Amino acid sequence: MPTYRLVVEYDGSAFHGLQYQPALRTVAGALEDALTRLFHQPVKIAAAGRTDAGVHATGQVVSFSAERGFPIDRLVLAINANTPPDVVVRHAAVVRDDFSARFDAGERIYEYLLQNRGFPSALWRRRAWHVVRPIDDGRLLAAAQPLIGSHDFVSYCGAPPAHGGTERDLRAIELARRGDLLRVSLRGNGFLHHMVRVVVGTLVECATGYRDVDFARLALEARRRSAAGVTAPPHGLYLAGVRYDDFDSYRGVDIAP
Repeated sequence: MPTYRLVVEYDGSAFHGLQYQPALRTVAGALEDALTRLFHQPVKIAAAGRTDAGVHATGQVVSFSAERGFPIDRLVLAINANTPPDVVVRHAAVVRDDFSARFDAGERIYEYLLQNRGFPSALWRRRAWHVVRPIDDGRLLAAAQPLIGSHDFVSYCGAPPAHGGTERDLRAIELARRGDLLRVSLRGNGFLHHMVRVVVGTLVECATGYRDVDFARLALEARRRSAAGVTAPPHGLYLAGVRYDDFDSYRGVDIAP
């Protein structure tokens, strides 16, 4: 029974998240429908990271097994011919039988886009969070610094996991800017529910002067969700890549001209 690995990008605007829901349009539902038609059997996928409604991906990784084989050199073209235009498979490979897109992942990279100007954009309205108050890049990075490392991120968690704790290793928070577009990149071994969005929302409050720079650290130490800032909206968030021992799906969100 071959096991396959796919790298997927999608526009999450019209999806109710990644996870399959029988009555709603989801990324998993679109992929599983296409794979079921191609492999002539029910197919279920496992994903490296769940994404909520409205969240996008440039480097999501999924895995699945099927009793029937499919020519690997034709699989990407065949899947894309059977999925809607807002879901695209970038890469496909046959991997070892016990490979899991979720459990074998060593690092995940999320990126969040902000548009910082006094008026909204017709083009970026579903791709970036419009922030009116001026963002001070130095304040944002200074507020972010205490969050780097292994910590209990329960203050930055929307809903604690049913199993396992709330400690995560946040390895980097980086900032890139082109004009009024900003990209905040976060790398870590894993992320809690809404963690990236709460981190970004808190850092934006610090960067715009609404909160002191030390607010993000104090929220972390308080270990309660009410101590942190707002949850940034979903439409600015992208799962940009997943890293394994022998594979890297990362594709950054391009803010270049």
